[in-house]
Amino acid sequence: MEIREATLEDADRIRAIAHDSLRSSYTDFLPSETIDEAVAQWYDDDALADEIDDENALVLVVEDDGDVVAFSQTELVGDGHTTGRILWLHVDPDRRGDGVGVRLLARTREELLEEGAAEIHGVVLEKNELGNEFYATHGFERAGTREIEVGEERYTENVYVGSDLERTGEWRALETVDANGERLYVSYGEPARGSHAPFYTAYEDEDGTERYGWFCGNCDSFDTAMDAMGRVECNDCGNRRKATRWDASYL
Repeated sequence: MEIREATLEDADRIRAIAHDSLRSSYTDFLPSETIDEAVAQWYDDDALADEIDDENALVLVVEDDGDVVAFSQTELVGDGHTTGRILWLHVDPDRRGDGVGVRLLARTREELLEEGAAEIHGVVLEKNELGNEFYATHGFERAGTREIEVGEERYTENVYVGSDLERTGEWRALETVDANGERLYVSYGEPARGSHAPFYTAYEDEDGTERYGWFCGNCDSFDTAMDAMGRVECNDCGNRRKATRWDASYL
């Protein structure tokens, strides 16, 4: 069994594994059409090429007897790119339970630490019981939750932090920002990669329960737009964020 960085030659297997894994874990509460559309957009050849070429992203695959059976998709975000965030860890449902996921998680964490991560986060929908159990039993602690929208439904997503790493602070790290006389709260613990600088989640309340939208880290603007699949663009400076998983669409 070999764990290596993905190439475009792995694209077909990555799409197939993502599709089968999401169908296996999420169809109890997500429409199959939503899953199919997400896989088609997130893992087409252009999207995968961008992820593979991005110096702040990492896609690892597990190859066994010449066949790719699992992959992880991660990013380095935040100031100085010191937060490693595991976006997805997908294992072919036929290979679950034989240690593939555990070995991939360990290697993914090692690679993120080598790339300069001081803290590692994992995110998983609350209703994905197996996904939550996986993080909880492999060195992660649930640090908090956030609300996201998938299609027209609202869901809770759990945020996990690697418990054996030194905490750099509260994962949400809300700070008050004035927006034309309106007080908003920017979560510097919830960054998303942008083409020029990170985007940060913004809230209407200091408890971080009422989502406002996105704050552009490139030009300090709240004037952003998001489509249904999670792509974000700053209307002031053109900073863009690609969609790699579901996210809140409150704009």
